[in-house]
Amino acid sequence: MQSRSSQPQPEWGWITPYSAAIAGILLTGPFLSTRPELQGMALGPTGLPASVGLHALTDLLSLGLAFLIAHRAARQLPEDGAGGTFFRAILRPVAALAICILVGRRVGDLLLPHVPSYAQSYTRWVLVGGLTGTALWVTVAWLRHTQALGRLFDGARSPDSAASADPEVPASPVEEGAGQPAKPAATSQAVTEWPEEMVGDTLGRYKVLKEIGQGSMGVVYLGKDPTIQRFVAIKTVPLDRGDDEGEARAIKKRFFREAESTGRLSHPNIVTIYDAGEQDGLGFIAMEYLEGLTLKHVCQPGKLLPLSQAVNLVVTVADALDYAHRQGIVHRDIKPANIMLTHDHRIKVTDFGIAKMASATKTHTNVILGTPSYMSPEQASGKTVDGRTDIFSLGIVLYELATGHRPFQGEDIVSLLFQICKEPHPPVTTFRPDLPPGLVQAIDQALKKEPAHRFAKAGDFSRALRVSLQAAAA
Repeated sequence: MQSRSSQPQPEWGWITPYSAAIAGILLTGPFLSTRPELQGMALGPTGLPASVGLHALTDLLSLGLAFLIAHRAARQLPEDGAGGTFFRAILRPVAALAICILVGRRVGDLLLPHVPSYAQSYTRWVLVGGLTGTALWVTVAWLRHTQALGRLFDGARSPDSAASADPEVPASPVEEGAGQPAKPAATSQAVTEWPEEMVGDTLGRYKVLKEIGQGSMGVVYLGKDPTIQRFVAIKTVPLDRGDDEGEARAIKKRFFREAESTGRLSHPNIVTIYDAGEQDGLGFIAMEYLEGLTLKHVCQPGKLLPLSQAVNLVVTVADALDYAHRQGIVHRDIKPANIMLTHDHRIKVTDFGIAKMASATKTHTNVILGTPSYMSPEQASGKTVDGRTDIFSLGIVLYELATGHRPFQGEDIVSLLFQICKEPHPPVTTFRPDLPPGLVQAIDQALKKEPAHRFAKAGDFSRALRVSLQAAAA
């Protein structure tokens, strides 16, 4: 996905005059120190030759300018959560450590032979203290930004992240009608209009570092909480779409009610929402920033996971959905792109409640959001949904993980939604005749058109899948 804009690149032309000044100082010092009038001159009670003192002074000036270069370069590097952030943090302490090492060697070569023994001992202790302090500074800076270093070696950011926007076009609004999907209407402005560029600004207390995608809600940013130095994914949605002030207040109230209820979810397999806010008519949700691959990368023929692994992933997702449903939260947009396998091999369900939050900003009735290929019949028809709509969507995900094919594929959105609402799915054994009977039965039940005929709870779906795995292994 191409970002719609990028952070301005820093200008580095200022390094040239600094470098010229350093070169001039380094050439001037040795030249002046050879002057006869300076070689015979002593500096005060120390007895230090003026030529040696001048040489040392010019060295210190050049090293000071070198640290200024490192300081200015560090401030100019972008906070991008990867290489820029890491080098921004590490550049100054590394420069300080290098300067301390050079100063120590230069002092040993130039000054110590000319000062009293007590001064030599004191100078050595000062140098040791400086080296120790700067080495600790380097270590702390390195340890605090190892995550950014990891992103640098992963290629700035991984192929997917919890902050990544869904590349699929969201479903257009569909009018309600007795199970028969009507011709889709035009997509609402709340989906197609993006907020102004915000890179470098703040949303709430979060500094916006860069844009990392666009989704059905709006622009997605990588942000940073400056208080605890934590990276977050920030998803945005315009809230000022009401026709009047009263409607705008109602939209904001629904948005924050959904954000609050979703933010209460606390489950190891559900992405954590940290915060929600509104700024200048733009709602935003700050959530856990993850790196890894979404399941969309393992749904194509030739890239499928081993069957037992794929089923176990779906079991984990079903358990997470069961927890959310017991809290009264329905996901509404379960699909491979919203299920992430992180770099440390955890499963995370992302974008909980996002579809409903986005639909809260619509001004039309019976407007729905979701990804067409994974909608349930009741969702495609604009009817009221509950946890069983997530079970249907998860059944499609399992079908695709097992076969590399989606059960419903239309030439356009109208024919696709008609298939979902009216036509039976192709038997999963059409593509995978080797599937265990228990697994086939579980998929078929999850994909029943009528919600009452599906599993009553996501936990029931999870148990059926576990039983099918146990039967296949026996």
